[in-house]
Amino acid sequence: MPPRRFAFGRTDDAVHPDTMRAALSEFIATALFVFAAEGSILSLGKLYKDTSTAGGLVVVAIAHALALAVAVAIAFNISGGHVNPAVTLGALVGGRISLVRAVFYWVAQLLGAVVAALLLRLATGGMRPVGFSVASGVSDWHAVLLEIVMTFGLVYTVYATAIDPKRGHLGTIAPLAIGFILGANILAGGPFDGAAMNPARAFGPALIGWRWKHHWVYWVGPFIGAALAGVMYEFLMIPAEAPRTHQPLAPEDY
Repeated sequence: MPPRRFAFGRTDDAVHPDTMRAALSEFIATALFVFAAEGSILSLGKLYKDTSTAGGLVVVAIAHALALAVAVAIAFNISGGHVNPAVTLGALVGGRISLVRAVFYWVAQLLGAVVAALLLRLATGGMRPVGFSVASGVSDWHAVLLEIVMTFGLVYTVYATAIDPKRGHLGTIAPLAIGFILGANILAGGPFDGAAMNPARAFGPALIGWRWKHHWVYWVGPFIGAALAGVMYEFLMIPAEAPRTHQPLAPEDY
């Protein structure tokens, strides 16, 4: 059995049809997720002047959870359903995806988020995407720590339910489990920093809405948390003799 190692990939992977299909799948899934997730916030802003209420937080958490569950499900068999640059990094440091393919995923995810935010701005008559910001009284580094912890939980869940070769029939509920942990984390961290856990989710609205304050928090925190989760699950939870491929859910699992 080959040793665990970081996979760079081959140059011809960049033009392989499977890579193109996977990147397109990530683009579409991320766009659908960001459109529904950010759209839920804009909808609350349209209905109520003040969206910083307990009811608004619950609505946003549910919208994000359902949107992510669907986005993961529709991309699962093609790209693995990452829908998040941090998840892709977690799979990369664990050797479950090559660097070449990871770069394609990152580009597709960011473009998908930007297109979704742009479509939202056009469809809502020019409403400026809200994106994410650190709450008053919360320091940037506290927000980074919060993003690390929440993203760790998200990526650990992805590994346990979608990537682990021994997941078995548990893989059928992976999209729901991933959506649920996202929604739960939003309820826990939303009032403090918005609970992004996803650099693409933060980047699209930030670019289209031109809101860059504290934006670095939503890259540093998720990437650190994802890398920690990937390394911990890959090297401590998965046996060394387990298959080294990163495969989407097999059809016979359904």
